[in-house]
Amino acid sequence: MAIDWQKLAQHYRDAYLADLKTLVGIDSSRDDSQATADYPLGPGPAKALIAFLDLAKRDGFTVKNLDNLVGYVEYGSGDQTLAILGHADVMPAGKGWSTDPFELTAKDGNLYGRGTSDDKGPALAAYYGLKMLKDQGIDPKMKIRFIIGTDEESDWTGMTHYLDLEPAPTLGFSPDAEFPLINGEKGNVTFETHFGGRNVGPFTLQTFESGLRMNMVPRDAEVTVTVPDPAKLKTSFDMFLAHAPVTGDLTVDGTTAHLQVVGKAAHGMEPKNGINAGTYLATFLGQFEFGGDAADFLHLIANDLHDDSRAHRLGLNYTDDVMGDLTMNVGIMTFKADQAGLVNTNFRYPTGTGAAQILAGLKRATAQMTVTVEQGREMVPHYVDPSDPIVATLMDVYRQQTGDTTAQPEVVGGGTYGRLMKRGVAFGALFPGTADTMHQADEFQPEADLLKAMAIYGQATYELTK
Repeated sequence: MAIDWQKLAQHYRDAYLADLKTLVGIDSSRDDSQATADYPLGPGPAKALIAFLDLAKRDGFTVKNLDNLVGYVEYGSGDQTLAILGHADVMPAGKGWSTDPFELTAKDGNLYGRGTSDDKGPALAAYYGLKMLKDQGIDPKMKIRFIIGTDEESDWTGMTHYLDLEPAPTLGFSPDAEFPLINGEKGNVTFETHFGGRNVGPFTLQTFESGLRMNMVPRDAEVTVTVPDPAKLKTSFDMFLAHAPVTGDLTVDGTTAHLQVVGKAAHGMEPKNGINAGTYLATFLGQFEFGGDAADFLHLIANDLHDDSRAHRLGLNYTDDVMGDLTMNVGIMTFKADQAGLVNTNFRYPTGTGAAQILAGLKRATAQMTVTVEQGREMVPHYVDPSDPIVATLMDVYRQQTGDTTAQPEVVGGGTYGRLMKRGVAFGALFPGTADTMHQADEFQPEADLLKAMAIYGQATYELTK
C-alpha cells in the first residue's frame, strides 16, 4: 500500500497541536502528598492518562483504564501483540523557565512546555501514527496496544500494574528516547546513603536542600548555616562564585547565613550535560569547620561524588565495549540538623558490573562514617540483537523517512519501557543534532521533528503489523 506518510502527518498537524496543548496543560508530575484511592499517584498523572484515553475514545478506538495507573488503546486483533509504550507523567517543572511550563508555547519553530520532549510530544506522535492506520482503513495482522503509563519518571508503578493484569506483549517500541533506535539500555540502580543530623564544632549545618528526582541533575541548592563570622563566609562565597560555573546568593541574619546556588538541570543518564548545584554548594561548604554527621554528609558529596560522573573516586569506573561507561548522578541531597541527612545516587551501568559492586564502593567511601546505605529498585541491562526483525524493520523505516542510510542502532544510559519486553526497543523521537532538553527548564521539541516522527511511527506501525 503506497502512502506518503509525511504528507499524511502534515494533514494531522492542527489536530495534533491542539491535543498536545491539552496534554501539556496538565501538570502530571507524581505527587504522593495528594494521593487518594482515585488518584494513587496524585491527581496529575491520572488526569493526563484520562485525557489521553479520551482522545482515543473520540477517535473511535477501544480503550481501557486500569485503576488510573495505566491504560491502553487497542486496534486490530491476533495472537501476537505489538505494544507502543509511552508515558503521560512528567518531571516536576522546577525553576528557571522563560515560558509557562504547563502551557504549550510555539516559538521559532519549537514547541515549549513540560513533556513536549519527554514524553507527551513523542507519545502523542506515536498515537497519531496509529490513528493514521485506522483512518486509512488498514487492518493490521496482529493486535496493537498503545499503552500509556503514569509513573515512568519514578517507580514504573503503572507498567508494573499492567503486567500484573494483562499478558506481556510479543514485541514493541517506546517513543521515549532518540532516533535512529535504541536496542540496548544500561542497568539502572539507585542508592540512598542515610546520615544522622548531628553537628559538632563552630559551624552548624541547619538545612541543606537540593534535587527533585534521582534521575535529574539538580539545578538548585539552598543551605542555611550558623557561622562564627558571616562576613568572612560571604567573602569566601564571592570568591567561590567567581571561579565556579554556577550563580548564587547569600543573605545574613545575625550569625545565620542562607546560601542559594543555581546550576543547570539535565537528564540523570548523562550528568555531564548538567551542572549539579548541590555538589558545588557542598564543595564550597566543605572547607569550613563542620563536624559530626554534617561533616560526613558534606565530605561524601564534595570529596567522593562531586563532578565525577564516571565514579572514579569511588573506584567504580567501568566501560563495556558495547554499552559504554558506568555513570553516576547525585540526584537528591538533604540535611536537617538534629534529624537526618540523605544522599541519593543513581547509577547507569553496562554489562560486566552491577549493584553489588556499586554498593561495595559506596560502603568503602563511608566506612569511617555512621551511615546506612540502602539499595533501591534495580533494572539489569537490556539488549536486543541488531539482527532481530524489530530492529531491522524500524531501522529501515527510519532510513527511508530521513534519508540517513548510515544510521545504526545505539546503546544508551536512559531507561525506557522498551526494556520490559524481550523484543522491546526505544525508537525516537529526538533526532540527531536536536538539543536534548529532557528534564530541563525550557524543555522543547521542534514542531517539524514531531511531525516527521509521526510519519515514521505511522509507517513503522504499519510495517510491523502488515
